[in-house]
Amino acid sequence: MVIRIFAAPAAALALGLLLAPPFGSAVVGRFVSPALATPAALSSEQSAALETYDRALKGFESILRQRRAQIDSKQPLPDLPGQAIYLARVEMMSAYKDLTDALPSRIGRPNRFGIPPAYFNADNEPLLDEYRKLFDVMEAPPAGAQTSDTPFKDVVDLATVIARAKGLDAADAAVAGRISLGLFFAETNGKQNAGNARSNTYKGSLQTGLSEDRDGRRKWAAIKGSIATLDPALSRRDDREEARVGNLDHRFNHWTAVRDGLMNAHAELFPQVAAIQKALPDPIDQMKVFELIQIIPTPTRAALKSGNLVGYRISDPRIMRYLRNNSVFAFGRADRARTSATFREILDAMWLFNAKFEQALAKFKEIKSGKPG
Repeated sequence: MVIRIFAAPAAALALGLLLAPPFGSAVVGRFVSPALATPAALSSEQSAALETYDRALKGFESILRQRRAQIDSKQPLPDLPGQAIYLARVEMMSAYKDLTDALPSRIGRPNRFGIPPAYFNADNEPLLDEYRKLFDVMEAPPAGAQTSDTPFKDVVDLATVIARAKGLDAADAAVAGRISLGLFFAETNGKQNAGNARSNTYKGSLQTGLSEDRDGRRKWAAIKGSIATLDPALSRRDDREEARVGNLDHRFNHWTAVRDGLMNAHAELFPQVAAIQKALPDPIDQMKVFELIQIIPTPTRAALKSGNLVGYRISDPRIMRYLRNNSVFAFGRADRARTSATFREILDAMWLFNAKFEQALAKFKEIKSGKPG
């Protein structure tokens, strides 16, 4: 999940990791810093990097314990309770990357989150399990949120029919459905009606703000006639969901949240799906481009129009800051020192999204094979 602060249509959610079994709060203290296994002879730079990492690791453990204790004792949480945890995670990974840059022998085994080993010590996997579990609690849907029995299929069906209404053929419309399912996983780990522990603005299955949701509803109304012609059954489902949601915030009905979120920002790009596939044959790269419409919409649209998507370079300090706020070029001094990047470099740096998009691809295949969604 990600957080957006760009002025154009956007969404926001803490960048979570894959769901995994929780660990008890006492376990946090069991993990031993690599310092204990470090050779005695270190340069001053290596020693400083090790000390910085040890502090960052302890800081991450501490905020995890604190938030767990607050939740378990039902204490009031601070405003944006996920922000401090998110920043502590970024600091830990940044410090580890600086450590492995200074001492490459510290790069360890692969981890089950798919994080490059130079950025994360696999011994600390349980810390990220707890991180994700805390966000699941803090971002639980509000009481009264309206769920769907087929949340993944809903995303695919809505995106596909919207793409058909935008003039795409069946094959390209299916790609739009696949990409949109990736957005759902990127924004909420595939959770319906999610809240947001890092923002008071963006909510729901596609993490939209109120104004974005309104714009999406307006745009949907403009094509509803075409939708009814293309897929009468889906149009009838839409009528039922509209009646069901009533005066509830549309972002907390899964169907209307997805529909309005797609119409607000992504439907206008569906006609470019064929060109995006040509420039980026990898389905995960395609999903990343649509996720960048959430994070840095204006530069992404400019890159798509440039005729050289992968080579389009971004040098605006504000845009680089927005990327770092979403865990792109955020870890370690070398990445943070970047003043510009091509879209190819940005896509490659979005490795924290890879596992989410792989989940989306697997779920899309299940849906297309006829399994419940």
